[in-house]
Amino acid sequence: MHYSLKTVFLFFLSCIVLIFNYGLITAASNVGLNYGLLGDNLPSPSNVINLYKSIGITKVRIFDPNTEVLNALRGHQDIQVTVGVRDEDLALLAASEEAVEGWFTTNIEPYLADVNISFITVGNEVIPGPIGPQVLPVMTSLINLVKSRNLPISISTVVSMANLGQSYPPSVGMFTSQAREQLTPVLKFLSQTSTPILVNIYPYFPYATDPFNIHLDYAIFKNQAVVVQDGPLGYSNMFEAMFDAFLWAMEKEGVKDLPIVVSETGWPSAGNGDMTTPLIAATYNGNFVKRVVSGKGTPKRPNSGVNGFLFATFNENQKPPGTEQNFGLYNPVDMKPIYKLF
Repeated sequence: MHYSLKTVFLFFLSCIVLIFNYGLITAASNVGLNYGLLGDNLPSPSNVINLYKSIGITKVRIFDPNTEVLNALRGHQDIQVTVGVRDEDLALLAASEEAVEGWFTTNIEPYLADVNISFITVGNEVIPGPIGPQVLPVMTSLINLVKSRNLPISISTVVSMANLGQSYPPSVGMFTSQAREQLTPVLKFLSQTSTPILVNIYPYFPYATDPFNIHLDYAIFKNQAVVVQDGPLGYSNMFEAMFDAFLWAMEKEGVKDLPIVVSETGWPSAGNGDMTTPLIAATYNGNFVKRVVSGKGTPKRPNSGVNGFLFATFNENQKPPGTEQNFGLYNPVDMKPIYKLF
């Protein structure tokens, strides 16, 4: 059979396109997206789910059990959903197991048949703080409940790097006294079942605070050479240094080998001058995606890959003005990407 040069060229071109698109979808399927709702111009949840499907997203985190979003997720069992318990609900839920059962019956049970709820997170960055002590009682009640029903749902909480009193170099990582009081019991509880702790890790914030001493390339995974030598461990990027500082802090509290899931990371595309451009945001987020897809560990845990969620799907105009409104990957009005990632 005879083929023209044009036919052969078009065939190879189509193969390249398929391979490229497969790579993008594979990357997306390894990384989750945070789906925030603090905007008055957001697309409908059904359109958002269609967007996730089109770019291969299979992990989504929502901050509360929003009925519209959960209803839109019905039938999409290929999307693993992390659902948050609202901070303002913790006091009531910590008071009794009956209150937790009522919350579960109202907010989770109606969706169990056709929504793939894989995680429930109790509070968002409330440890350390005044309502931090309410987290563990609610977690305990929820774990007892899902166990009693044989449900494959993990229960955890989301914390920030504010729990660390020291973090540089990573090996001196240590929790604050309040974090030791509130977080350590949670970590020890999670370690009994090797359930991950969810940690928000943002190299952007320390970089923006001290751009003179923290180089941009180090903050956005663009540096190849070791910048921080910490004993036998070398760090070429700030994300790994922050991640490992949290590991060291846990170890100092007697908690070893507990998995970490990165519940949020990202870089704003505007709001703080030339520190926040679409190009820089695309570079950081793109390199984080590559980092996750590679399966590579950190210097302290070289054999354990990093899993996590980018923040966030859309720019949200009801957040505080400035960078907080500009962490999104997509414009909510037309759903077009602010920069190409997936």
